[in-house]
Amino acid sequence: MTTEHTHTHAREHEHEYGSGHETYDLVGVGIGPFNLSLAALSDGAPGLRTLFLDAKPAFSWHPGLLMEGTVLQVPFLADLVTMADPTSPWSYLNYLREHDRMFPFFFSERFHIPRREYDHYCRWVAEHLPSCRFDARVTEVEWDERDEVFAVTHRSAGGTVSHVRTRQLVLGVGTDPVVPEPLRPLLTPAHAGRVLHSADYRTHRARLAGLDDVTVLGAGQSGAEVALDLLRHQDGSGAGGPYVRWLARTPAFAPMEYSKIGLEHFTPDYIRYFRALPEERRERLVREQWQLYKGVSEETLGEIHDELYERTIGGTEPRAALHPGVALVAAEPERDGDGYLLTCRHTQQDALFEVRTSAIVAATGYAAARPAFLDTMAKLVDWDEQGRYRIDGDYRVALDASVSGALYVQNAELHTHGVGAPDLTLGAWRAATILNAVAGRRVLRVPERAAWTTFGAPGAAGVPGAAEVPEAGAAVVRP
Repeated sequence: MTTEHTHTHAREHEHEYGSGHETYDLVGVGIGPFNLSLAALSDGAPGLRTLFLDAKPAFSWHPGLLMEGTVLQVPFLADLVTMADPTSPWSYLNYLREHDRMFPFFFSERFHIPRREYDHYCRWVAEHLPSCRFDARVTEVEWDERDEVFAVTHRSAGGTVSHVRTRQLVLGVGTDPVVPEPLRPLLTPAHAGRVLHSADYRTHRARLAGLDDVTVLGAGQSGAEVALDLLRHQDGSGAGGPYVRWLARTPAFAPMEYSKIGLEHFTPDYIRYFRALPEERRERLVREQWQLYKGVSEETLGEIHDELYERTIGGTEPRAALHPGVALVAAEPERDGDGYLLTCRHTQQDALFEVRTSAIVAATGYAAARPAFLDTMAKLVDWDEQGRYRIDGDYRVALDASVSGALYVQNAELHTHGVGAPDLTLGAWRAATILNAVAGRRVLRVPERAAWTTFGAPGAAGVPGAAEVPEAGAAVVRP
């Protein structure tokens, strides 16, 4: 599809996405990669009217971490559509073609693409899809029992209020930054730019690079990239730039599991297995599998080591320190107002120590949160004991029996579907699963089996082929 054809396609469908009290088959709230994937896959689906709303003025994806040289941790095939529909005009390869970058990409021999280019690719898709509407902050969602639709209210930055109705709703509102409890009292304007989450790192990057000492919390990819970026502000001998301290609760700065068989945890097969486990076992597994989704790429760890090696030639002490197995216990401003005193505990030695630092960057992850606009129908949601969604295999949220419409969620199901929830690898497959459920028919074919690994005992619940009779000599599950 050429750019000219794409614009024509959008103009031809503009009448389907106007304002007013229109009724859609599906409305999506939030336009991050996951809902954008659903918007792209549903584009052109016969008989399906969709609309996707986002409060931002335009698409943006983790702008605080779009630093030069950073790459996606998944291959480019895990774009918005390819893993579900490689023929879609909204693929990354077609984006390259539209921007005359196919030959340069081919010669670069990249499998993992720059994060900045992934953001630009998503923006290109969002700008051309007629179903995507920005500057539309959803303020309220109600269930209209008489007409059996969700009534969605959204407001523009200029104050214009609009209403749409939909038979089905999908939430792709993303996750909120998580900051350790001791730092939360410091998240005030008085400490802006010196105590922050890594989501805002790029905004304050220049100021942080000019300080004497910066402490980075968190052993994941974001923490590693912030630590590496700060190290690179030092010169070849380690002078200039800040002293860089990297603290993490994990017992090691460990690489992310990236073996070919290990990656099969990010398949529909593992999701089915995980969903069939008891809740307490699922909770434990998510904690134990941190290296599947909270580790660091081997390349980034190697680059950090190389930077330190370069800066210690001739016996120079590095202006950096790496401390795994450390929990932050307390944090308070220094009395002179120039920095912070951190109290830390080494978890294995149970030993306390103090750190003085000029600034703190918390690369401590994200967590799903209940959006405020859902408060008006919160009593109709069947929350679990911890106030989370109960989510079925089609990503449908359990609702009160009086609600005939369907509510779906994306990237809010870590507790029910496992470690693949935030991973881009499964994004297109999950969107296709939701799309088929919304349409009530197979719009896109999704694979029954995608892994060589059998997760669980043969014949057990959640294991492919459970209904099959085992061959002679095969393992049999005993009650």
